[in-house]
Amino acid sequence: MNGFFAFLKKEFFELSRSGKLMILSFLFILFGIMNPAVAKITPWILEQSADTFKSQGLIIGEITVTAMDSWLQFVKNIPMAMIVMLIMFSGTFTGEYSKGTFIPIITKGLSRNSIVISKAVVMIVTWSIGFGLCFGITYGYTAYYWNNSVVNNIAFMAFCWWIMGIFLICVLTLFSAFSNSSPQVMAGVGGVYAVMYILGMFGKIKEYLPTFILNSSSLMTAQNKPSEYSTAIIITIALSVLSMLVSLPITHKRQL
Repeated sequence: MNGFFAFLKKEFFELSRSGKLMILSFLFILFGIMNPAVAKITPWILEQSADTFKSQGLIIGEITVTAMDSWLQFVKNIPMAMIVMLIMFSGTFTGEYSKGTFIPIITKGLSRNSIVISKAVVMIVTWSIGFGLCFGITYGYTAYYWNNSVVNNIAFMAFCWWIMGIFLICVLTLFSAFSNSSPQVMAGVGGVYAVMYILGMFGKIKEYLPTFILNSSSLMTAQNKPSEYSTAIIITIALSVLSMLVSLPITHKRQL
C-alpha cells in the first residue's frame, strides 16, 4: 500500500512538472469564464452585425439573454475541455511502455494493478477538479448576471457530464492496456463513443446508452426528469467499472 501511494504521489508530481496540470487548469478556468461571457456579449455582437444582416434581408429584433444561454454555452464547451484532457492523457500508459519505465518500478515490488489504478485515479481527480472549476465559475458568474433558478436540474446535469468524463477515462485506461500509441488509444475511445452515438439513433435503445445522459437541454428545460436518466447512469457506471476490471488482466499479460 505504501508503494501505491508513493507511485500516486509521483504521478501527481509528474503531472505538475510536465505542465499538463497548469494547461488543463487554465483551460477549465477559461471555459468557465467564457460560458457566461459569450452569453453576455451575444446581443452586442449581433447589434454590431445588424447592418450586415439587414443588407442580406435579415432583421434582428431585440435579444434577451438569460441564464439558460450561459448554461447552453457550458454544455457546448465542456466537451472540448474533456477531449483536450483525454488527448493529453492518451499517452500516459503507452509512453511509459515504449520507454520501458515500468520495468524498474515493477521489479521493486509495485504491482501492475497498482500502476493502472493509480494512473486512473490521477486522471479522475484531474477531471473532477477541472470540471468543478469550470462549473463553479460558470455558476457564480451566471448567478451574478442573471438568475440560475430559471434553469432546471443544473446540479444533476453537471453530475451527468462528470460521470461521462469518468466513463471515458475508464475506456481510455482499457485501450491503453493493449494499444501501442496514443493515436490508437484515442481512436479506440472515439470509436466507442461513435458506436454509442450511432446506436442512439435507433428507437428506445438510446435510453440505455451512456450518451443519453448528455441530453442536457431536455434536463434544463424540464422536458425530461432526472429519473428518466437513472438506467443510463447505472449502465454508464457499470461499464466504467467493467472497463477498469478488464484492463487489469490485459495489463498483466502485456510484454513490458
